[in-house]
Amino acid sequence: MDNKRIVVKIGTSSLTYENGRLRFDRIERLVREISDLVNEGHQIILVSSGAVGAGLSRLGLTKRPATIPEKQAVAAVGQGLLMQIYSKFFSEYCHVCAQVLLTAEDLQQRKRYLNCRNTFETLLRLNVIPIVNENDSVAVDEIKFGDNDTLSALVANLVSADLLVVLSDIDGVYNKNPKEDPTAELIPVIEEIDEQIMSLAGDAGSLGTGGMVTKFHAAQIAQSSGIPMIITNSSIPNVIRKAVHGEGVGTLFLPDSVAMPSRKRWMAFYTHPHGEIIIDQGAVAALQAGKSLLPAGIVGCKGNFTAGDLVKICDQSGREIAKGLTNYSAKEIEIIKGKVSAEIDSLPVQHLYDEVIHRDNLVMTNNIVKGRSSWKLLEKHN
Repeated sequence: MDNKRIVVKIGTSSLTYENGRLRFDRIERLVREISDLVNEGHQIILVSSGAVGAGLSRLGLTKRPATIPEKQAVAAVGQGLLMQIYSKFFSEYCHVCAQVLLTAEDLQQRKRYLNCRNTFETLLRLNVIPIVNENDSVAVDEIKFGDNDTLSALVANLVSADLLVVLSDIDGVYNKNPKEDPTAELIPVIEEIDEQIMSLAGDAGSLGTGGMVTKFHAAQIAQSSGIPMIITNSSIPNVIRKAVHGEGVGTLFLPDSVAMPSRKRWMAFYTHPHGEIIIDQGAVAALQAGKSLLPAGIVGCKGNFTAGDLVKICDQSGREIAKGLTNYSAKEIEIIKGKVSAEIDSLPVQHLYDEVIHRDNLVMTNNIVKGRSSWKLLEKHN
């Protein structure tokens, strides 16, 4: 069998009991499975939740803290405990693990993004198992909005993984809520995450920050990156091995047949926009047809961005259409908006580019979240 690079995400519900205390038997079994797969020749990156749960246990708390400082403190205590446990179990199977704590900013800046990728590549080359988590103890946004489902998909994209396995307390995606309807059936394969599939998502769990919604978002990132993703139950014996060897556990999300180029994935998924450009319907149609964004189709902008910043492109109803790297600042766009190229030369703006955003620096995003990769249309026109 060819070696495969696999990202495994383990959720809080898989690592802790309902009271927040760690499930040592579950952790030890999953560590043994991962170790055996590494011995077989696979490269494994583990994205592990559970820091807050571990911190709750060590501090004698019974429920998740409500305030950001309390969450940060609990995560700081729990992260050290979690790594101590992982190091102990992996060492028993003669493997070395390493802690990698990430924030969104680490992946937003292109240079730091590449440095992160180099770090993972070096750890894997040294036969070290990276254990990844969000840096919850210092990054407010990651605690308030982040989730490790999305992080695992971003890491899988970052390292060009061959498979993403998301372990949870559910068997996969059902056509109905299995807790409420005994006739619910498991969906073995999902080709496209459309509005009907998104409607099957439930609420977040009690201790974790995720839920089926975040898992669907992770699957959208994985699909656009050309990476298959499996959601399955961590309680199944040898579940990781079965997922890796295609034994039909859980729900498999099939990847797009052609992966989004790496640079456009970075723009679509890793970076936060510095502002917003509002366009008319003619410009929306042009972008969907693979064209660049010209000043004539712009009706306004929001924010105080500068040339070179990543911005969000929205229609007049506020719906996001795309993201891209702008050639002009917000102040300059307010001057040239609605103008054709010949008119710009007479305006108090340095006319360096005909395009506000060139199609090479633009990625369609509205259809990614609907399960359709309209970025492919842009690639055909380049």
